[in-house]
Amino acid sequence: MFFIFSKLLTIFLEPTLWITSLFIAALFVKKKSLKKNLFISGLVVLLLFTNRFLLDQFAIVWDIKTKPPINQKYSCAIVLGGFASSDKNKKGLFNASADRFIQGLILIAQKRASYILISGGNSSLKKSTFQEADFVSTQLKVLHVADSQILVENKSKNTLQNANLTKKILEAKNLKPPYLLVTSAFHMRRALYTFKSAGLDVVPYACDYKAGNSETYLGDFIPSSNALFLWSFYIKEVVGYGVYYFKSN
Repeated sequence: MFFIFSKLLTIFLEPTLWITSLFIAALFVKKKSLKKNLFISGLVVLLLFTNRFLLDQFAIVWDIKTKPPINQKYSCAIVLGGFASSDKNKKGLFNASADRFIQGLILIAQKRASYILISGGNSSLKKSTFQEADFVSTQLKVLHVADSQILVENKSKNTLQNANLTKKILEAKNLKPPYLLVTSAFHMRRALYTFKSAGLDVVPYACDYKAGNSETYLGDFIPSSNALFLWSFYIKEVVGYGVYYFKSN
């Protein structure tokens, strides 16, 4: 039930929905003063969420960018799903967050982690046989990662389940902490809190920086559709962090 609620909630966390709703309301209301206020509100929200500079400033504060010492070795690198899905032909493919996969692969290649654990099932509300971790494990094997180094958690649908199910696998394998936690920088704050709340000693290894990781340019102040798109990631993370916080306290 919590999973279904969280999925439905995300629909209402899209800035495009807020902006569209304000402009549509402005078109249909008859009272002139209210029509004007709704239109101005829509314009203000539009300008705020299409401003790349503001997005970058928020990302600088929100993102967890800490990486562990390069010479330290860990028993396991936990790579959180969300970077692969299936197409209409049920064929697996990587998305824009595939840096999670790349960084996990690098950690194994550099022998900074003895095992790589892929955590992710299928987060879609639609019934599907596709399991992200299963697909990713096949890709790791194609890239010559030894089967004995790959651990698969293919049942989780959200970060909370990622943590709880991963904990069972690590304990069953008797792998000693701390563990590396690999996920996108925008998602790391919520993931880190959730895994630590589950009793796992994890060290953040952030990647896939969406914002706040480049120099400021004049063009950052020009309205950007990409900024509007990226804001949805951060809004969902802030709300998700709040929900997980109150759920665990």
